[in-house]
Amino acid sequence: MGSGAEGMKYRFQWNFPLVFSPHEANAIYAGGNILFKSTNEGHSWEAISRDLTRNDRTKMGPSGGPITKDNTSVEYYGTIFTLMESPVEKGVIWTGSDDGLVHVTRDAGKQWENVTPKNMPEWIQINSLDASPHKGGTAYVAGTMYKSDDFKPYLYKTSDYGKTWKKITNGIPDGAFTRVIREDPNRQGLLYAGTETGIYVSFDDGENWQSLQLNLPVVPITDLALQKRDNDLVAATQGRSFWVIDDLNVIHQIQDAMKTDAYLFKPESAFRLPGGGGFLPPAATIGQNPPAGAVIYYHLKNRPAGDVTLELVDPSGRSIRKYMSRSASAPAGPQPASEEGFFGGGGGGQGRVSAEAGINRFVWDLRYPEATRFPGLILWSGETRGPRATPGTYQVKLTVDGKTLTQSFDLKSDPRVDTTPTEYAKQFELLMKIRDKLTETHQAIIQIRDVRKQMEEITNRVKDQADAKPVIEAARALNAKMTAVEEELYQTKNQSNQDPLNYPIRLNNKLAALAGVVASADAAPTEQSFMVYEDLTGKIDAQLQKLDQIMKTDLPAFNRAVRDKEIPAVIVRAKAAGQ
Repeated sequence: MGSGAEGMKYRFQWNFPLVFSPHEANAIYAGGNILFKSTNEGHSWEAISRDLTRNDRTKMGPSGGPITKDNTSVEYYGTIFTLMESPVEKGVIWTGSDDGLVHVTRDAGKQWENVTPKNMPEWIQINSLDASPHKGGTAYVAGTMYKSDDFKPYLYKTSDYGKTWKKITNGIPDGAFTRVIREDPNRQGLLYAGTETGIYVSFDDGENWQSLQLNLPVVPITDLALQKRDNDLVAATQGRSFWVIDDLNVIHQIQDAMKTDAYLFKPESAFRLPGGGGFLPPAATIGQNPPAGAVIYYHLKNRPAGDVTLELVDPSGRSIRKYMSRSASAPAGPQPASEEGFFGGGGGGQGRVSAEAGINRFVWDLRYPEATRFPGLILWSGETRGPRATPGTYQVKLTVDGKTLTQSFDLKSDPRVDTTPTEYAKQFELLMKIRDKLTETHQAIIQIRDVRKQMEEITNRVKDQADAKPVIEAARALNAKMTAVEEELYQTKNQSNQDPLNYPIRLNNKLAALAGVVASADAAPTEQSFMVYEDLTGKIDAQLQKLDQIMKTDLPAFNRAVRDKEIPAVIVRAKAAGQ
């Protein structure tokens, strides 16, 4: 404390690099003015290099001044600012210094070579470097000169361990000085660069760059990290939080997509996870989680003349459901909505897929079609949603103007649970039975209400006729029997979501609530769940049998009464006196 860099045996700055070896489980590197290595979690360190900076003593005086100095032992110059060991070749280690030198060793530090690009500014800060995840001799360097009022981008590439370098900045404007460069671990030659004004992408190993800004604010990108397993790109910004592109498979396939009239991207694996994550909506200080479900992207060169259809197919080849761009063709009930397009394009409304030109995204919520609903349905703690798909390999089919494209994707289980395929199957089977029985129950209620409405239309027309009494009495008797069944199946007094507090729920609600219990965890149903299911469906079936008998006997009797009285289809009322 209080001394300038000239008084230090080793020089470290605020954010000196600390890097784990990708090849040795216990090895970690730390960069000062020389490179250190520890294999015992920092209990001891070994110097594995000479000074890898310019070691210019004229740049190592006290910091600060002239009124007061700022010597806190970290405001030092002439240090290793970035380092990386090759992910594919053990012992190949690259370093870059804040005073403009690049070094490499190919034998884990026994010998070092100064491989600084010859056409690089002398005192440039090597802000980051990236050892290729594909080739041992390939590396990329990002430098900054903004502290010298030079705001041009400086990116360089070598393919021969630094013997030769090529500047690769075409497409990045002069005002966007560069801070970081990374190569995609899943696609050789696909590069990402973070600059003072945003993010850029190159599909041809740096020969050309274009903006990848999308919805990212105009903000300095201070670092980029790529996750090979999850196929994510994470950006650290200066003052605007972390941002993530969690579907780089679209970037990987974008060039192929642009060559065709319609293109269906291969979806990433989806995970069977609960909900969409988080209790609070996204805000300035709260991030947005990825959507829950399978994310499907497709590209349309132009808006097609006909309908666009997405179909999901289960592992056995059976169709799960179809989504269409025409609202009239969408399945009934709540559906997952398409979302705003990526690189242009757009999303459709609720239950529809988009037919806009560009790249479109659709999120399948992993659910099978829901149970039939009827107008005014009120349930307490029950659901009509279809069950979630079980882990396995699924297909998505995109049909555009008669041409069908198919891709497969894996649905994986929640990695935090150890549920077996047999247990998933038992849960799915019971949930499908509940859904189907709930549909049968609600269709019976719809049938009752439809018959009642038709009877009311007839009785209202003939109530003033002299011979209408037998018809009205037959309608009253029929309605009483149907109402008795309806009130066993559904609580008809429910008018608001709070009414079940006053009026007991009926069989349909109990069955719907059982579905929520069975689906509450990724586990096989309990024995009690099967017992409740058998009890409820037995009672429902008894009511459905009554209704079936009513429709076979009482409804024909009513129809005969109408026919016997020869009720006319149109009744002309007599005019009132004086008209």
